[in-house]
Amino acid sequence: MDTAETVTKLLREHGRTYADEAGITLRDKPAPLYQLLVLTVLCSIRIRSETATAAARELFASGLRTPRAMADSTWQQRVDALGRAHYVRYDESTATALGDGAELLLDHFHGDLRKLREQAAGDTGKLHELLREVPRIGPVGADIFCREAQAVWPELRPYFDERSRTAAAGLGLPRTPTGLARHVPAKDLARLAAALVRVSLSGHATEGLRAA
Repeated sequence: MDTAETVTKLLREHGRTYADEAGITLRDKPAPLYQLLVLTVLCSIRIRSETATAAARELFASGLRTPRAMADSTWQQRVDALGRAHYVRYDESTATALGDGAELLLDHFHGDLRKLREQAAGDTGKLHELLREVPRIGPVGADIFCREAQAVWPELRPYFDERSRTAAAGLGLPRTPTGLARHVPAKDLARLAAALVRVSLSGHATEGLRAA
């Protein structure tokens, strides 16, 4: 396959964002942006992405869709929701991190991640720094958030982290963000980044793309 065919196949077979999998209709609004942050926290440990997205859906189904709702919930309610999604081993520490993170957002940004965006003022490095103040989010978590948030925050585009760029190189695609961005419209950048991450986590998917 040439580059265009590979990208088309990637988007068709693997181009579902993790936000979409978690049931988040991502928009530049406080609630969905916070839900993406919750998903980022859940993904920021060594756990299967399917388990993390299932845990996010369970938390949201329990009404924990905003920083205020999360902060007002009890630690046990959060643990129980995570347990129902089989998010085990890390459930207690994650329940604590989610509660502390919600309080931080309420105290520093009035519960609105758009204010964090404003403080970063278009500087991706500064945005990373601010995101890493949220409990449990480190460099990898900041990458996860930015990969998905580029769908609604244009100043992040094109955002392809080390994992997605390495996967791209392994498929014979450009390894640079600008090189990858030439092959999809802006609206599909987050989908392409997610697709590359998905194939990087699945050797079978990668081999299928190489062999096609």
